[in-house]
Amino acid sequence: MKIIFKAIVGSQAYGTSTVGSDTDFKGVYVQSTRELLGFNYKEQIEVSKDECYYEVRRFLQLLKSANPTMLELLFMPEDCIIEKHPAFDLILQHRNKFLTKKCLHSFGGYAVAQIKKAKGLDKKMNWEKDKMVRKSLMDFCFVYQNGKTLPLKTFLVENDLDEKRCGLVNLTHFKDCYALYYDVSKQWGYRGIMAENGDNIRLSSVPKGEKDLTILHFNKEGYSSHCKDFVQYTDWLKNRNTQRYVDIETHGQQIDGKNLLHCQRLLDMALEIAEQKTIIVRRPNAQDLLKIRKGEINLENFMQKAEQDIEKLNDYFKNSDLPDDVDENFVNELLLEVREMVKFN
Repeated sequence: MKIIFKAIVGSQAYGTSTVGSDTDFKGVYVQSTRELLGFNYKEQIEVSKDECYYEVRRFLQLLKSANPTMLELLFMPEDCIIEKHPAFDLILQHRNKFLTKKCLHSFGGYAVAQIKKAKGLDKKMNWEKDKMVRKSLMDFCFVYQNGKTLPLKTFLVENDLDEKRCGLVNLTHFKDCYALYYDVSKQWGYRGIMAENGDNIRLSSVPKGEKDLTILHFNKEGYSSHCKDFVQYTDWLKNRNTQRYVDIETHGQQIDGKNLLHCQRLLDMALEIAEQKTIIVRRPNAQDLLKIRKGEINLENFMQKAEQDIEKLNDYFKNSDLPDDVDENFVNELLLEVREMVKFN
């Protein structure tokens, strides 16, 4: 295996790095004929979460599909290039042939999806406002009274009832519904509503002839979903990078600032591909992008501009003379030429 290209990528290349930003590396390598013909072919090698390399065939496949990260490697700033073999120069000579109308969806489409995700109210950093107050099983119990349903807790308080003196009995053919009894005289020893660990409904033995107070419904699916969300949230909370989450001006919630930065960057790059037929990796508007990351924006204005950019993208690519796709024969010949240039001892 021989590395033919290695570069510093990500925020260092874009000019949007901040204190504490990681230094990421990506590159391209060529495997020998022996490795290709045997069982040792590897299309990708991940050295660490910050360093990854692609075998030249896989690299060209990704270029052909207009993969944004791979296309950026063809337009890297000189100060980010660590290693470059003449075989990679051969690819660079033809880099513009990989700019096609597919970039509308690979750059623009990805940006649109990320903007929607960044704005989404269900992103974990916003769960704290409502979902992530740990609720008990009783918060998912409701009773029927006077033609209406109301929370069990409200019912108990309004009727001055003690949960521990309640008894529940299964109702046949009523899924997750129970007859609710109350031990007024404290003689029957009802077991209450919740099991000791609080994770399930507790049933009681009720003497014949006792009259139930009402019907109780336990929203079991809702409780299970809440427990699952809470576990996911607490796990995320332990591992999150708090510097990424910023308060957006006039919006009243936290949003992933880095996510929004990359959304804008991808939209800008897509417009440049359509208009200028090039990729500008080192962003001329880096300071504006950093303001987005810090949350120093009005989200509504940001979204309005994004929607305008999306409309421009569709029009520009529609009217562009960029090819629809990369020619298959060209890519095949380029791959063979690159392999022939790389010599193995």
